[in-house]
Amino acid sequence: MISPESSQPARLSLADGTTLAYHRIPGSAPGVIFLGGFTSDMTGTKATTLAQWCRQRGQAFIRFDYSGHGASSGRFVDGTIGRWASEALAVLDQLTEGPQILVGSSMGAWLMLLTALARPERIRSLLGLACAADFTRYLLWDRLDPPLQERLRRERVITLPSSYGEPYVIAMDLIEEAARHRLLDRPVLPIHCPVRLIHGMNDVDVPWQTSRHVLEKLASPNVRLILVKDGEHTLSRESDLRLLTRTLGELLDGE
Repeated sequence: MISPESSQPARLSLADGTTLAYHRIPGSAPGVIFLGGFTSDMTGTKATTLAQWCRQRGQAFIRFDYSGHGASSGRFVDGTIGRWASEALAVLDQLTEGPQILVGSSMGAWLMLLTALARPERIRSLLGLACAADFTRYLLWDRLDPPLQERLRRERVITLPSSYGEPYVIAMDLIEEAARHRLLDRPVLPIHCPVRLIHGMNDVDVPWQTSRHVLEKLASPNVRLILVKDGEHTLSRESDLRLLTRTLGELLDGE
């Protein structure tokens, strides 16, 4: 019988003093790791839906918060793509054994790809939702008008309105550091495992063409792009969640 998650998250201590909050469900392999989006945390609808689904199936599952997110330590403004990617690697390396399936949402799908590139021998397959690879360029920097870009260069941190509640805090360090981790400029992404990409065509935050661009870059021949015509960025409707769990089930079953 699979034991339920504790109501309080466990904590993973990193070498730099950061502590990452996480929930882990023991179960059968391959395990599943959920990587959330920019400013999201592990209490979101997709993360908790997957936790319940994996528990019922008896599948090993981990959800966690990046530094500066949710219940983890650190300031959001200090976060970078490289830092959050290294934290995803720490979760993979220190909290899991054997093959894993990574499920990444929005920014989490970018980190999912970076993790797969860094640990190909550990990754069974990938499932990306509204993949926001390289978003710091085309969704943040390129959308700022020249005066705002100059202000960000000068002040290093600005706030921008968000349709999801609290304003986004954008740091110049995030923009600059992310350039080292861009994927869409590379001729090929040497990821050879099965990959599924789900994207809503009504996504006003991340264009669905981003997922198609990723598909074209992947070396794996086993890649499918699933477009949801009326789907929005969060992909959190009941129908979206059923698609998510069904697609994950197919990957787990080797389909």
